[in-house]
Amino acid sequence: MATAQASSFMFSHRRVDVRATMNAPDFRLSLNHLSLPKLPNNTHLEKQSRSNISITNNSARVRVDSSDSGVISKLYEIMEAVADRVEMHKNIGEQRNNWNHLLLSSINAITLAASLMTGIAATGGVDGSGFSAFKLSSIILYGAATGMLVMMNTIQPSQLAEEQRNAARLYKQLHGELQTVVALGNPTVVDVNDAMEKVLALDKSFPLPLLGNKMIEKFPSSVKPSVWWPQQRRKQWLEGKINGNAWSSKLEEEMRNIVEVLQRKDLDDYLKLGNQALKLNKMLAISGPVLTGLAAIGSAFVGNSSSLGSWGVLVGVIGGAMASVINAFEHGGQVGMVFEMYRGNAGFFKLMEETIESNIGERDAERRENGELLEMKVALQLGRSLSDLRNLAASSSNNGTHEATEEFASKLF
Repeated sequence: MATAQASSFMFSHRRVDVRATMNAPDFRLSLNHLSLPKLPNNTHLEKQSRSNISITNNSARVRVDSSDSGVISKLYEIMEAVADRVEMHKNIGEQRNNWNHLLLSSINAITLAASLMTGIAATGGVDGSGFSAFKLSSIILYGAATGMLVMMNTIQPSQLAEEQRNAARLYKQLHGELQTVVALGNPTVVDVNDAMEKVLALDKSFPLPLLGNKMIEKFPSSVKPSVWWPQQRRKQWLEGKINGNAWSSKLEEEMRNIVEVLQRKDLDDYLKLGNQALKLNKMLAISGPVLTGLAAIGSAFVGNSSSLGSWGVLVGVIGGAMASVINAFEHGGQVGMVFEMYRGNAGFFKLMEETIESNIGERDAERRENGELLEMKVALQLGRSLSDLRNLAASSSNNGTHEATEEFASKLF
């Protein structure tokens, strides 16, 4: 009985399912006939998007290139010219250094040979024709030595070589600055103009002609620092508190104190040393040709029966020997080079002074060189650490009588 009911229930349930299935609407057919809007192809959208981005980037690149490529090209042209000048001044410096050694050796050899011939002629150990030959030869050699000494002392080959060494070093420094400007990116026309001004200023400061007004004066009336940079504009001093570009009132006061020490100690000391070297060089440059000239005159009186003959021998022999010593001291010791070195060092401190003053003289602190960077650069150029530099400035400011510390600002030279 129970089995019959269960089977009857299963049959009725299966019948209901079949009937429901037969009466259900056919959604599959309706979905097949449903029309949906077509979506755009993803590949097409991606290509179109890339095309638009490419056009935008290309136009932006064209604008950037059109504004910067000309500036960068000009900077590279200037860098090539500067690199050529470095090599040129280096080669010319070596050439003029060779001049100094060759002329020194040649003139001393000529002078000593003339002195020896004068002595041989005065001994009387030769016959009449031999005496005349030795006497005439000594006069000719002394005359040649006098002329060569006048020329050598006028151009000062050791000083010329030092000028070219300085020029090569400064051009190389400028080349490095231009490389830094290009490497940092975003160069402007102002950078190009500044580079051109620096190149022209160096060309004017280190000319190549040996004679005439274009040559650097070897015996100036007064010693002044060498100047190889464009003239910097003078600006008004800033008043009040500064908060921009890593500048502060304390840093500005520190820089002013450093300038004071540079002016009072380093710059003044090198100008004094340069003045002493200039006086010594003038004395030696005059003494050498005078002694060889007197020796030539003395040689002409050798063999004279009067007292002039004995004096002529003394002047001819001793004058030649003394001239050789003086010439060796002047050009072998390179006194002209020492003078130029002192003048160049004074110019280095003058440039540092003007750089600091041009920064603290700028009203707009944002237009100055970064204060921390300038402080570090000054410390490196003076051979000091930052703390050492600040201590130097503090020791100078603490002394109100302006009789500040005897310490020099620079520890390098």
